[in-house]
Amino acid sequence: MTDHPQDQTPARRNFYGRVHGKTLRASQKQYLAEDLGRVRLPGVTVEDNPERRPLDIATLTGGRPLWLEVGFGGGEHLVHMAVRNPDVFLIGCEPFVNGVAMLLGKIREAGAENLTIHPGDVRDLFDVLPDACLSKTFLNYPDPWPKARHHRRRFVTPGYLDLLARVMKPGAEFRVATDIPDYVRQTLEEVPPAGFTLVSQTGQGAAWEDWLSTRYEQKALREGRDPHYLTFRRNG
Repeated sequence: MTDHPQDQTPARRNFYGRVHGKTLRASQKQYLAEDLGRVRLPGVTVEDNPERRPLDIATLTGGRPLWLEVGFGGGEHLVHMAVRNPDVFLIGCEPFVNGVAMLLGKIREAGAENLTIHPGDVRDLFDVLPDACLSKTFLNYPDPWPKARHHRRRFVTPGYLDLLARVMKPGAEFRVATDIPDYVRQTLEEVPPAGFTLVSQTGQGAAWEDWLSTRYEQKALREGRDPHYLTFRRNG
């Protein structure tokens, strides 16, 4: 039997998502070689920070509000938000190397500088974020883990949500976008007990005003699945 995420130390955590996909293009390998070291957030991994010292958020952000995207996929939404909100600083978290490479290309193209990334398990990032430091968090089209026995691997479970609640400011916004009805069900069941209040729940054509539809959403629409957009507020 696999341990639940909250029962594990950073050194023992199990990670179930994909890390590698199709062979990277030459340009993507170049982005990783030339840009990842500059964009990567230091002090997150156990190797970088074995004492798990909290990050210096004031220095990182320059006093700007801090937003987080959990699982940024190909990076479209993360870069869109960075360009649209130059007065905000963003952290993107994504362990999938192909997605990281795609994001780095988009950062080059857009010239975005108000963001950093952790190419690994978001729980390691939560370990070193100080209390109540996030003003907004995005969870866009997370891995649905469709089999019932795998539902405990979803992000919307106490092992992740309790950590998220600790690092979000009172009144901070948590957005969830998914095309899986059962993920909506579990989100509505699990997120409020973790310390959040549901603000709105909308469907196709009624996303957030600043929403950028991602490749995952377009795939869902092509395959006949309807998007759902849920907004929560961290309780004060």
